Amino acid sequence: MPANGLPAKSQPAKGRRARLARTLAVAGTGAAVLAMPLIGATTASAATPTATTAVTAYPNNLDGWIREAMSIMAQHGIPGSYDGIYRNIMRESSGNPLAINNWDSNAAKGTPSKGLLQVIDPTFAAYHVPGTVYDPYDPVANIVAACNYAADRYGSIDNVFGAY
Repeated sequence: MPANGLPAKSQPAKGRRARLARTLAVAGTGAAVLAMPLIGATTASAATPTATTAVTAYPNNLDGWIREAMSIMAQHGIPGSYDGIYRNIMRESSGNPLAINNWDSNAAKGTPSKGLLQVIDPTFAAYHVPGTVYDPYDPVANIVAACNYAADRYGSIDNVFGAY
């Protein structure tokens, strides 16, 4: 007799369903455990689970760098469009990731602007995004750090239309 003292047919339907579900769950688990060795693979290597991770390969060019940077920016909630990034890169470095400005006021103070979006070292350090290389000449790291800075200062790289 169940704990509530009522015969099974007198118990509320909810209680009977819950007990039936538990019984089926236990029975189902047992059946699965028993069935696994019968259905299992015949070699040890087949029994080892393999994990596959999709990795997006970006071309090593300006288009690829912008697209990879935008993917990282999306993961970190950093706004910016392809067009806004491209426009600023063309103005700042003409697409040269090794560009360095040795003649402006930053350079005169000993911190020249570097990379695609002409970021100075202190700004790069402050706005560097984890998961990117810590190198202001790295195209993706430079774009992401610059866009992070522009988002903080101007709302988005899309709002930058001159030296920043």
